Order: sequence, then C-alpha cells, then structure tokens
Amino acid sequence: MRTTLCAGVIAVGLVACGTLLKGAETPGGALTLSDAQHEFYNARYDAAAAQTLELRTSDPEDLAAHELRASALLFQLKNALRTSRDKQKDFKGCEPCSQWMRGFLEDTASGQALARRRLAADPQDESALFFLGKLDLNYVWLQLGTLGRKTGWDEYWEARRSLDAVLKANPTHVRGRIARAWIDYIVDTRMPKGTRWVLGGGSRKRALFAVREAANTESDFYIRAEAEFSLWDMQVRERNFSEAVLIAQKLLRDFPDNRDLVAFLGSGSADGSRN
Repeated sequence: MRTTLCAGVIAVGLVACGTLLKGAETPGGALTLSDAQHEFYNARYDAAAAQTLELRTSDPEDLAAHELRASALLFQLKNALRTSRDKQKDFKGCEPCSQWMRGFLEDTASGQALARRRLAADPQDESALFFLGKLDLNYVWLQLGTLGRKTGWDEYWEARRSLDAVLKANPTHVRGRIARAWIDYIVDTRMPKGTRWVLGGGSRKRALFAVREAANTESDFYIRAEAEFSLWDMQVRERNFSEAVLIAQKLLRDFPDNRDLVAFLGSGSADGSRN
C-alpha cells in the first residue's frame, strides 16, 4: 500500500445510472462540465484537462472548471510518478511532467485568487469556500504526496478552515463532507502522533463514517460517484478488499473505461487504489 496523500475525486453533475455517462450537451453541442467529468471519471485525464481548459477559457469565472482541470493534471502527475522511488529525479526525467505542473499551478493559483475575491465580497459564499478549500487540498496532496515535499502548510490550514466553514453553514454539503473526511483520514493514518495534534487532529473512524454516509446520500450523479470512489479508496487502504471489490464492480458499470478499476479488479490488490 502506498502512503501518499490521496484526493477524493472531484466533480458535480447529473446523469442517470446505468448509462454511458456522457454529459448532456447544451443546445448546439457546446461543451459542458459534464463532458469533462465523464472523461475524468473514466480516468482519461488528458481529455478532461483539455476540455476543462476550454471551459475555463470561455468562462474565466467558472470555479468548477478550474478545480476539475487542476484535479485532472494532478492525476496525470500521480500516474507518471506512481511507482517512483526518487520522485525529484523522476520528475525531472518525465518529459510532460513540467507542462502538467505549470498547468496545475496556474489553474490552482487563478482558482484560488477567484475564490478569495468572491469571499472578500461575500465571506459566506459557500461555493467559493468549498472550491478554495478543494483547490488548496489538491496543492497539499501534490506537494506532500505526489512529490514528497514537506510544504503546503498554509494551504492545508486554509483548506481546513474553508471546509469547516462550509460544513458549519451547511452540514449536508456532500462534497464538503468528502473533502473534510480525507483530511481526517490522512491525518489519523499517515501522520506521526505528535504531528496529528499539530495539524488539528484526525479520525479514520469519523472519515469512514462520513464517506460511507455521503455515498448513500441521494445527490447528483457525479457527486455520488466522488463519494463512492473515495469509499472504495478508503476500503482498499483499510485492506477491506471484499467491500472494495463490490464498490469497484458497481463503479465499473458506470465508468467502464476506468483503468484503475479494471486493474484493481484484475489483480485483487491494493495497487488499484487511487493514490
């Protein structure tokens, strides 16, 4: 089992279960966020990154497109360095990694700036609070997990404050609960005991409960998919493979091209988790 930080997957949308989850097009066939989400959840991160670039270029105020593009680029970097033992050396030797990194940092910074401007005008803006927290967490996961760098603590605390503010105002915010659960889980399971206290504490039991509850909550299709992917990943980390297999089989019906799911079910090992 790898010990990198993990992001629960990210998106919003609505598509009927059991279909080929291609996002509904707007009149005239215009690209939608759901199209990019379809690619993202089928692990076609290059296509998702390209589509979200088009979306945020056409609408620079679209925080969801910023965040989904950053997530797609993050997963490209994770996959490229998945088996790396010397992340810094292998990053330098990875030809597309520098381009992905530039894109990730640009989208993260522009999304953070947009969210902070909105919060300066309205500190209770729930959407801005959530996306600021999620963009911050993506940055933390990249630095501490994918690249193995001990940095990103300012973003960690901003993410924690932002997500706590979301859930204080709206305890039923499903994506906020998922993101906050990952903070609890990682702090409790991957940080030394003394560090856990410094980072505000965590709880794997609370995290598992929150993600399971989110996965069983009636919500938009891609939000529920995010919860189910997160529950699958946590069950793999917990080595509860019997439940992880059931979740993966269900997800594969909706996302048949997702190579992570295929690899997990084919091998039966924890290496299929989305770390």
